Amino acid sequence: MKDSARYAKIVEWSNEDGCYVGSCPGLMFGGCHGDDEVSVFQDLCQVVDEVIDLYRHDGKPLPAPTAGQDLANRLQNVA
Repeated sequence: MKDSARYAKIVEWSNEDGCYVGSCPGLMFGGCHGDDEVSVFQDLCQVVDEVIDLYRHDGKPLPAPTAGQDLANRLQNVA
């Protein structure tokens, strides 16, 4: 399993920005955006891989994983 699979990736529509926004909470601030949901997810996966490479290059430990935390069901209980 790739290290990037250990992090939850979120793509959602932003009314404020008028586009889809991709983020990876717990790993990085910011993210990526665009008009196509699938393209944004693909871009986000690439950005996450690059951020992980930067952590390694700088000799920093990766943040705690966010995937596998049953996030989808926990968010459903909030709604």
